Amino acid sequence: MGLVDFHTHWFSRTYFETLAAQSPLQGSVAEKLEAVAKQAGFELPPTDHGAHAARWIAELERHQVDHIVAFGSVPEETPVVAAAAAASKGRVSAMALVNPLVEGVPRKVDELLAKGAIKGVLCFPALFRCAIDGDKARELWSVLDAHAAIAYVHCGLFVVKVRDLLGLPRTHDVALANPLHLVAAANAAPRCTFVVPHFGAGFLRETLMAGMQCGNIVVDTSSSNGWMATACPPLDLVSVYRSTLACFGARRILFGSDSNVFPAGWRADRAAEHRAALQAAGASDADAEAIFSGNARRLLRL
Repeated sequence: MGLVDFHTHWFSRTYFETLAAQSPLQGSVAEKLEAVAKQAGFELPPTDHGAHAARWIAELERHQVDHIVAFGSVPEETPVVAAAAAASKGRVSAMALVNPLVEGVPRKVDELLAKGAIKGVLCFPALFRCAIDGDKARELWSVLDAHAAIAYVHCGLFVVKVRDLLGLPRTHDVALANPLHLVAAANAAPRCTFVVPHFGAGFLRETLMAGMQCGNIVVDTSSSNGWMATACPPLDLVSVYRSTLACFGARRILFGSDSNVFPAGWRADRAAEHRAALQAAGASDADAEAIFSGNARRLLRL
């Protein structure tokens, strides 16, 4: 079966315009975006959402990627990503970024799941300063549990280059992004699958502990995994895979590329790097098939 990428960001024009509108920098939204794109070396997506979607579908065809999970990376982007998923003929599953502290979010998520517009949600506890095991979050987990849906909960380090370039302050609290806080949530919502992206982004040990406690906590492999620079003693991707395979097993690990902008497009380099590391870690062909395809198909019900 072909590859399924469990972690990408859609990064439509809506995403960039939403952040630019919040930026304290001087200039219009368009001027801020042009400056940031030039500085960071990426192409701004077109204002035509259909053209952006068509480019991504062509990119998936070029790399023979069967399916991707795509996030709305600000709440305002949810309708864009949901529409792209609906029009993708089964190539894209949408996830909505939500803030559990905002009034009415559980009800809205319930509606989107019932309509099939999304497969789950993405939460940033550190960014929204929201306790994973707090009352407000529990309301959201209850809704996701009722739908047997998916909750990506970003733990560990949180750095978004575009936010920094736009001058948006780093107000997030990493103390709220410890994967161990997921244990109570996962036990209370056993039909919900909780995904810890980026191997915990610096909280690898805590991610492994949480995974051993709860079978409905899984991990994805996404990003450059620059968080490994914080490890003491140093880590490499092969050793990370060995530990994760030992604690989670191959059926609870999902490949994610963290692809997001052009001209980089879909990150085939990351897929190759992870395949090589997985093989070096002693994984079987069946393990690799599960991590790069089978697990995602099962959770997404493809």
